[in-house]
Amino acid sequence: MRTRTTLAWLVACTVALLAEVPSQLLAAGENWPHWRGPSKNGVSGETNLPVRWSAAGENVAWKLAMPAMSGSTPIVWGDRIFLNVADALPDGGDKPSLHLWCVDRVKGTLLWQRPLGGGNDMQRKANRSSPSPVTDGSSVWVLTGTGILKGFDFSGKELWARDIQKDYGRFGLNWGYGSSPLLHGDSLYVQVLHGMRTDDPSYLLRINKTSGQTTWRAERPTHAIMESPDSYTTPAVVTVGGADELVITGGDVVTGHDVATGKELWRVNGLNPTNNPNFRIVASPVVHGELIIAPTRVRPMLAVRPGGRGDVTRSHVLWSFDSGPDVPTPVTDGSYVYSVTDNGVLFCLDAKTGREIYGRQRLRPGTYSGSLVLADGKLYVTNEDGVTSVVKAGPAFEVLAENEFNDYSLSSPAVSGGRIFFRTTKYLWAIGK
Repeated sequence: MRTRTTLAWLVACTVALLAEVPSQLLAAGENWPHWRGPSKNGVSGETNLPVRWSAAGENVAWKLAMPAMSGSTPIVWGDRIFLNVADALPDGGDKPSLHLWCVDRVKGTLLWQRPLGGGNDMQRKANRSSPSPVTDGSSVWVLTGTGILKGFDFSGKELWARDIQKDYGRFGLNWGYGSSPLLHGDSLYVQVLHGMRTDDPSYLLRINKTSGQTTWRAERPTHAIMESPDSYTTPAVVTVGGADELVITGGDVVTGHDVATGKELWRVNGLNPTNNPNFRIVASPVVHGELIIAPTRVRPMLAVRPGGRGDVTRSHVLWSFDSGPDVPTPVTDGSYVYSVTDNGVLFCLDAKTGREIYGRQRLRPGTYSGSLVLADGKLYVTNEDGVTSVVKAGPAFEVLAENEFNDYSLSSPAVSGGRIFFRTTKYLWAIGK
């Protein structure tokens, strides 16, 4: 027969074990370490995600007040969320107006913030906090639209800092810099594709994530004119025959580069078939296996096979589609490609052929800037009015729910640990149990 002391010990152990459950559950869920998630393509393997919620509190685990709007997406690792944050304008002169925030994922409380410098202002819809951070689980790196690139450990200690504009010249994009860094292996890859407000060449950087030093800088030539050299996209990586290639879109072309040297390996023309002077590109390339989906300014969206050498336009374009997105980045599971136009028309295409499975399905009227996320057999699509349509994935169009935050939103959702994280002007929202 157990004594009271033994029973008390068992109760104490049970309480201690229950206290550890949240961190264990976090470890079991996927992290969201990059703007486009764990696979860098907007696809999550998580299940049992919420379908319905509301600003009134339904399925809201917590919400954290934000000082200003931002197009930057939250990233998540374990019990930490990282955000590129801008203060409300004006920035108060020399006072730092851009910060990296670290938020407790369970409680929704601010753990620490670190300055990223000043110079915040508005460039049409965006401010200087648009690029999303990246993390490898022990360090986090963040780039601002002013060109400040910093690395921190998870305690908030600054590891190193760079000023890309100081090192390589002023950014010359018409609407401000907005590309997020790509973390791959031991390096950060940063693109500066511009031309509207500069005669300086576009270029790519590989930066060592530990030291902050530049490993290589490679120029990326283009024949694009006026605003068309400007690209607000984020690089992607594709593996071909065991070798990794950096995929870049902008300046009217898709290019593949050797990750070790930055050397251009192949090039696909055709993102601006009419040589339109205003064909800047916003939606980023998407990689699934050896399939590259390369959007441009609506038409044409190209499906490209990587590999080859030189100009591979004739041999490596698999299909094209003339009703692609402008701002929202598409998503694919390798079977279907899902794409939404800026005015909320959803398409589902066969990933191998580009054939329309369904087309011109109207979501809630509005302007769509957030990129699509595919998770738990569902598409999550958020418009600028803060309305998220949850659409059943697959060949049959079905809207499962429309959820409203009643607040402006430019950001894309992040999925981790059974929750979905949304960023609106006023709040960071944790949706789920």
